[in-house]
Amino acid sequence: MRLVQTGAVLDAFLIEISGLGEKLGPILFQLPPKLAFELGLARAFFTDLRSRYRGAVVCEPRHRDWFTPAAEDLLREFRVTRVAADPSVVTAAADPGGWRGLGYFRLHGSPRMYYSHYHDARLKRLAAQLTAAGSRTCWCIFDNTAQDAATDNAFTLKKLVGARP
Repeated sequence: MRLVQTGAVLDAFLIEISGLGEKLGPILFQLPPKLAFELGLARAFFTDLRSRYRGAVVCEPRHRDWFTPAAEDLLREFRVTRVAADPSVVTAAADPGGWRGLGYFRLHGSPRMYYSHYHDARLKRLAAQLTAAGSRTCWCIFDNTAQDAATDNAFTLKKLVGARP
């Protein structure tokens, strides 16, 4: 879709998710790896999005051009959190960015995407990051589902941060 002429698709998507009501969490826009940051294009997309939706939004860019001060400023301006992703395309992608009112972590498995299990040491570091966020709302999504590692990792992390059911 390349962030152009997205109005009809956004309208349809927002109608479809509206049924979730209070159960709706942040909406995620995962961008294609070949989509470089273009300020005008990105500004037009986020302006259009925000004219339709005021809720929590996170963006997972996968092109290195999105990890610049200009991109960070734009995300903050539109209250869009940049996903902290693992594996990360650049060093900065490992930490949340953009708007700081929300933290959002997406762990795809490392070193082998979708397959690798996260070891306790990595989960302890992640728990420390989540705990350090204080009152800020944080989400952590495990996408290492190919060999069922995600569920175990999620329960281990939940235990480490002391989350209630």
